Amino acid sequence: MKKNISHTLTALSALIAMSFSSASLAADPFVEEAKQQVAAATAKKENWDGPTTGPKLQADKKVIFIASDMKNGGVLGVIDGMKEAASVAGWKLDVLDGAGTVNNQLAALNQAIAKKPDAIVIGGWNPNVAKIPLKKAVQNNITLVAWHATPQPGPDEKYNIFYNVTSDSDEIARLSALQAIVKSEGKAQVVILTDSLYEIALRKANVMKDTIEKCQECKVLEFIDTPLADTSSRMPSLTFSLLQKYGDNLQYTLAINDLYFDFMAPSLRSANKGEMPYNISAGDGSVTAYQRIRNQDKQFATVPEPLNLHGWQLVDELNRAFAKEQPSGYVTPVHLVIKENVAFDGGDKNLYDPQNGYKEAYKTIWGVQ
Repeated sequence: MKKNISHTLTALSALIAMSFSSASLAADPFVEEAKQQVAAATAKKENWDGPTTGPKLQADKKVIFIASDMKNGGVLGVIDGMKEAASVAGWKLDVLDGAGTVNNQLAALNQAIAKKPDAIVIGGWNPNVAKIPLKKAVQNNITLVAWHATPQPGPDEKYNIFYNVTSDSDEIARLSALQAIVKSEGKAQVVILTDSLYEIALRKANVMKDTIEKCQECKVLEFIDTPLADTSSRMPSLTFSLLQKYGDNLQYTLAINDLYFDFMAPSLRSANKGEMPYNISAGDGSVTAYQRIRNQDKQFATVPEPLNLHGWQLVDELNRAFAKEQPSGYVTPVHLVIKENVAFDGGDKNLYDPQNGYKEAYKTIWGVQ
């Protein structure tokens, strides 16, 4: 009799534990909130929500864009957009390659200052490493604007940057983590990849980590700092190491840039991995990332930025600076690309280029057609 009672109590305890576990998951409002935000972020962007007024075109300007690394697809996309906009404006645009290292970025900056342009664009690298030469640039009446120089969009008085063009990096990072939470129904186990050389990259990774940890049954397996500049040499061995270490528990990889997956994907293929890990990037929406997402080939999602639009916005912000007016204050909204929506919003070109009429809007502001 006692034995039967004991078995009954054990079974009852198990049922109660299962009930509490199910109730806990059902009661996690964060998962439901994540689903709503992911659904909103995958919708088409058809209406222009940026500036509609501003100064007429300031003519005959010379601008130098200093790229963090010309191997970075995000930087290249911005350069393409800026070249197009600068051509419309009749400006001269030169590009110098920072080649992924602080020394090369500083050398390019000093070279640019010596050429005495009207403006310099800090293209995706940390201005904290160049405080003295940036002061020299300002003393030489060179206007500074930036793309992805610091985590937050807008003016940055610390570095005398008139405007830092970027989407909200915190929202981009948060959305990428939310996608993992949604895909896993609130049970994601993730590895996070970042590069602490870049302030914006480290901040993105920390936001992703914080977001995953808000999900009751999700888990961050590992937080890895590995340089973007060394992805080709490091990622193959790192991928095999992670597969050995975590096996089937390696369910999601969250990275601050698509570049990591360029060199992770071949290793996953050679390891004969199935769908997992689901790879999700918090930027930039590269050509290769779009191809992987479209083919469901070792990348599940990316949170791209409208790189060409950002190139046009850089020209517009510079035009406002040259005209001694205030910056536009425009911040592009976050957008999530997955298999289901990869074909629209410019996806046929393997990039995120919202069909919202931004080029015509800027031309109208500048008074050119």
